[in-house]
Amino acid sequence: MNTVKTFILMAALTALFMVGGQAMAGQQGMMFALVMALGLNFFAYWNSDKMALAMNKAREVSEAEAPDLHQLVANLAARAGLPKPKVYIVDNPTPNAFATGRNPEHAAVALTTGIMQALNREELEGVVGHELGHIKNRDILISSIAAVMAGAISYLATMAQWGMIFGGGRDSEDGGNPIAAIVMMIVAPLAASMIQMAISRSREYIADATGAEICGHPKALASALEKLANYNKQRPMEVNPASAQMYIVNPLSGGSLAKLFSTHPPMEERIRRLMAM
Repeated sequence: MNTVKTFILMAALTALFMVGGQAMAGQQGMMFALVMALGLNFFAYWNSDKMALAMNKAREVSEAEAPDLHQLVANLAARAGLPKPKVYIVDNPTPNAFATGRNPEHAAVALTTGIMQALNREELEGVVGHELGHIKNRDILISSIAAVMAGAISYLATMAQWGMIFGGGRDSEDGGNPIAAIVMMIVAPLAASMIQMAISRSREYIADATGAEICGHPKALASALEKLANYNKQRPMEVNPASAQMYIVNPLSGGSLAKLFSTHPPMEERIRRLMAM
């Protein structure tokens, strides 16, 4: 069900992009934005993993540096039928983890230094299983495309705003509708962000289920999520908001309004679904 929901949301994001381009700048503007989005998607596909690791200051660790961690990742990857991903460490005392990579053959799992001390082995297996679930389900590629599409829509809205300022906003056969353009400038970026976040929330549920199957301990993953959520509330991580969606639990602090725009589903519901397994 969540997979179907993800494709529906991706279709909605694409439709919003096309409608926005038509309303803001007509046929020519829509085609220009489409070409731009394709170029950005190509760039994101090949470089999103490097950008994510650099943005979060992750460093690769060898088997000699972390033999137990490498063995744990290798065992779970074999159980999942995946190539062993590269292993990275983020020097941060707050326990958290994320995965990146355009496909299973070019993937990486990154864990903070704090997670090694906060979780027992079964809980750590649950976390790594969750990240391998993201890799197996190719969630990173989906998230990268969604992020680029949302960014392209916001860029399109900005271009339309400047176009109306300097172009007079006249309607024509080849141009966009000025009234629709004004509405889209306000609504499109917000709607795109909310769709992108909904996609991210759907993928987290699927990764939880896949991760529980890989590690074989749904309760251990549920216990790990509860611990990580509490740690990150007490001591939020200083990360770029653009990379917050990658982590297994939200690394940023936020009040009730922030929950509406959260890239992660409610922790209570994630735990409930895992316990039901």
